[in-house]
Amino acid sequence: SEMIDMVEEEIRDLLKKYDFPGDEIPVIRGSALKALNGDKGELGFGAMQKLMDAVDTYIPQPKREVDKPFLMPIEDVFSITG
Repeated sequence: SEMIDMVEEEIRDLLKKYDFPGDEIPVIRGSALKALNGDKGELGFGAMQKLMDAVDTYIPQPKREVDKPFLMPIEDVFSITG
């Protein structure tokens, strides 16, 4: 656990170095591999649930302009003859 604490502190310091609020950003400890393998424990599925709860509460939903026509960017166009 000391190693995980040290890694978290280094990540928070790096966030602060790049002008992010490193002390305020939620950090969730868990294992996506354990969750994929069906682990229902605190580091498995429980951590992924906490992660999604943190994303839902910390990251705001973007404001979508629903009153304007839908525009989708097109990257490339191909013409096939025949």
